[in-house]
Amino acid sequence: MATVRDICVAAGFNVATAVAFLLAFAFLRLQPVNDRVYFPKWYLKGMRDSPSSAGAAVTKYVNIDWRSYFKFLSWIPAALMMPEEELIEHAGLDSVIYLRIYRTGLKIFVPITILAFAILVPVNWTNDALEGLKVVQSDIDKLSLSNVPYGSKRFIAHVVMAYAFTFWTCYVLLKEYEIVTTMRLSFLASEKRRPDQFTVLVRNIPPDPDESVSELVEHFFLVNHPDHYLKNQVVYNANKLADLVEKKKKMRNWLDYYLLKFERKSKRPTTKTGWLGCFGSDVDAIDYYKSEIEKIGKEEAEERKKVMKDPKSIMPAAFVSFRSRWGAAVCAQTQQTSNPTTWLTEWAPEPRDVYWNNLSIPFVSLTVRRLIIAVAFFFLIFFYVVPIAFVQALANIEGIEKALPFLEPLIERPTIKSFIQGFLPGIVLKIFLIVLPTILMYMSQFEGLISQSSLERRTASKYFIFLFFNVFLGSILTGSALEQLKTYLHQSANEIPRTFGVAVPMKATFFITYVMVDGWSGVALEITRIRAFVIFHLKNWFLVKTEKDREEAMDPGSICFYWSEPRIQLYFLLGLVYAPVTPLLLPFILVFFALAYVVYRHQIINVYNQRYESGAQFWPQVHLRIIVALIVSQLLLLGLLSTKGLEEATPALLVLPVLTIWFHKYCKNRFEPAFVRNPIQEAMKKDILERAREPNFDLKSYLADAYLHPVFKSDEVDKFFVADDPGAEEVIVPTKRHSRRTTPVPSVQSKQDGSDRLLLPESVIER
Repeated sequence: MATVRDICVAAGFNVATAVAFLLAFAFLRLQPVNDRVYFPKWYLKGMRDSPSSAGAAVTKYVNIDWRSYFKFLSWIPAALMMPEEELIEHAGLDSVIYLRIYRTGLKIFVPITILAFAILVPVNWTNDALEGLKVVQSDIDKLSLSNVPYGSKRFIAHVVMAYAFTFWTCYVLLKEYEIVTTMRLSFLASEKRRPDQFTVLVRNIPPDPDESVSELVEHFFLVNHPDHYLKNQVVYNANKLADLVEKKKKMRNWLDYYLLKFERKSKRPTTKTGWLGCFGSDVDAIDYYKSEIEKIGKEEAEERKKVMKDPKSIMPAAFVSFRSRWGAAVCAQTQQTSNPTTWLTEWAPEPRDVYWNNLSIPFVSLTVRRLIIAVAFFFLIFFYVVPIAFVQALANIEGIEKALPFLEPLIERPTIKSFIQGFLPGIVLKIFLIVLPTILMYMSQFEGLISQSSLERRTASKYFIFLFFNVFLGSILTGSALEQLKTYLHQSANEIPRTFGVAVPMKATFFITYVMVDGWSGVALEITRIRAFVIFHLKNWFLVKTEKDREEAMDPGSICFYWSEPRIQLYFLLGLVYAPVTPLLLPFILVFFALAYVVYRHQIINVYNQRYESGAQFWPQVHLRIIVALIVSQLLLLGLLSTKGLEEATPALLVLPVLTIWFHKYCKNRFEPAFVRNPIQEAMKKDILERAREPNFDLKSYLADAYLHPVFKSDEVDKFFVADDPGAEEVIVPTKRHSRRTTPVPSVQSKQDGSDRLLLPESVIER
């Protein structure tokens, strides 16, 4: 178990590491050669040019203005100065609301920390209960609830503080939900025209033997939405074609690399034809990649023709666009037929948010896929207990010495012992968690979600569940069991719950080390952008020949919501759970929230280029997870006090989860509809205002290829893939259908051309 010395060593090491990262960033960002690494967003917006290379050649790479180095911390006030309204316009609402999560953490935990240290720390410290118990402990544990004697009336202070913490947290959450909801509605009302405002995704379109999917969709919506239907874009299974396009792009990058190498050395480069260019026979690299590109180009052309001509490449889904936002809102939020399993409609993601690979998955297989992933996720959580137990074993010096007795002389050295107990467990746990978000993202992709934003939200939910069961509960249970194993073996069964109740608060020392590693050093490492730094300079040296190449070499990245938001929620969970139990953890969490807010605000302003804009749709999940953390803290305190001889406090503490659940239901009913449905009234207002301002705007041209698969854009086949829209003068819909399953209007077979002529309502005739 970590002692005060161990925590101090870990704190000193992590502070030194964080400061080193921040100083490295402050120096590197001033160098002209790194300008595109640390300010890529401004280049993408066209608001920043490469530093002038006039004068000495060295100024192209190094900043020789010594005065600028005295302002190496100027990035901090610059990151905090941009107003929130300007930041929304600059980076989008998603980014701004993401930053509000950190602000919410500060709003919740600053008053809680003050109260806890003013009241609970003195109550805990002025006792000596731990001295009479035969448990593994340290001086830090004297600040925890474990140091209060069994059955003491001092536990009333913890109960009162639990009420205070709950009411304050709920108050902050209520105010934040109100603010975020207002910001979302204001953002949607003031937002510029976007294709997704007029478009609905239709899935599970029933097959028809006589009509193509495009004709069937056009027919259905002209009948059922005659005044508002504009056009449709069917969904194609172009995954193989997209893979070929991506493969050819990579081959071109290698060809550019070898051509540039040939220009510099005037010697024909060679490569191996085997795996990763490491095996196989040597060949001329330029000729080899030219032949590979030509071969892939032929495959691409054949696959393109196949997608164009093969009906099996057309999926029973389509993006349907309307003449107004009102029409799209009505369609997206209503049931289209009496059969609730067909013609399913939902709001289309914005074009850059679409995850095209999953649109080709049959709708009927989604339930099976989700069941498979649920089972796989359960086993992932179950088997990941092994590395979690290993991490806890590292925090237990006695366990290491028993497993590796030859290391005992080395481990017993004070500095080494402090490093192992104060730093090593946190860094090992972080290493074990590095690949986990990627695995969970692959699992979410397998489930068949059709947008990047929904994939990230689903993955974030999985990651939070994993962190809750494995990192939080797993670390507490396995860590307490390992540390107190000797005590458990020599106690009666009736005494074990009491010992466990004492041991659980002591695990705060492990979480303190983890917060310092992940929340301090990890956040400071983020701003240095080491990975982007290395990749940019490698590309700049080996591949870049033009300014366009240099822009493509930039990697601005984005907020990885699927792993960063659950990490924040883990800190909310730790803070709320340990606030009434071991308040010493709170200052470490406050440092994380403050540092992360400044760092990520700088990154959002200067670096990140968001891949999509969801209008803060993730906030209800953020709110829910904080509520879950609050309820867990209440139940855990209830359980701990029951092991400390204060059973009479149970009724008082049981009220808290009930009130918290009621509060969540109130917020859900009051605010969540604004994140799920779009108000018809607001849609109509925006339509009327837009028609008054731009009466001649050509919406059809604007939406022409908005939802065309990216591999077909800027292509000679664009016109083929964009479904034709009936002209305004047409009053009948030609169709080859003989079935009347999808429309209440009868079809009359024409003897002349073999097609049906469907009479439409007068509203369509007038149009």
